[in-house]
Amino acid sequence: MYEDLTVGAVIPAHDEEDNIGPVVMSLWDLRTESGLQVIDDLVVCDNASTDETALRARRAGARVAREPTPGYGRACLTAIAALEPVDVVLFVDGDQAFHIGQSLDLLAPIATGADLVIGSRVLGRMEPGALSMPQIAGNRVASLLIRLLWRVRITDLGPFRAVRADALRRLEMRDTAYGWTVEMQVKAIQTRMRMVEIPVDTRRRRFGKSKVGGTVRGVIGAGVGILSMIFGLWIRGWTPDSTASVQRRRGE
Repeated sequence: MYEDLTVGAVIPAHDEEDNIGPVVMSLWDLRTESGLQVIDDLVVCDNASTDETALRARRAGARVAREPTPGYGRACLTAIAALEPVDVVLFVDGDQAFHIGQSLDLLAPIATGADLVIGSRVLGRMEPGALSMPQIAGNRVASLLIRLLWRVRITDLGPFRAVRADALRRLEMRDTAYGWTVEMQVKAIQTRMRMVEIPVDTRRRRFGKSKVGGTVRGVIGAGVGILSMIFGLWIRGWTPDSTASVQRRRGE
């Protein structure tokens, strides 16, 4: 629990047997300044893994939901459906790329009224090699398109994020693949939610290869999914006159 808000953590994971245990344990170890445990529920979605991701997640204390069909968004939806009722949903990747302690930085704006908080890798410190050049370029293009189409400046589509559960329900998330993160941000803009960007630090994944930046298929799939989502949401009648704003704690 954080500031009287119950928190559920969601971790989509595909073949992360060497990374998932430390991520899960670090989340359970999160404490407030008063020593209160932050995470109330934690679900790992084992997304078509061929290794011991599910076994090691359970050993670390996670509840595991199985999703046999690959897809980042599908994994997130499956894990959300398995969560106990909570006030806030925290999304974390299972590759050890993020500093779990910075989850508290994401939750703080939620406690003061934000609906959606994005951990911006652009505003934070990025270890060399943490993101591939196609990932960096794609992120910039997507951010620029959102600024042009909706007149709202964002810096990152980072997967490390926190959202109020009631806001998440209002967003009616649908994407089952790589358009998931941008769908959430654009819909938050369209519905005039309060969205905040917080700097987060990123490091190279500790084990294995990135499912997005590490393969040609991943790069192409992510690019197509993100751009299709942006233009799809815009073409379906959304106008660029939203009064939504994105607040930043650094790098204004």
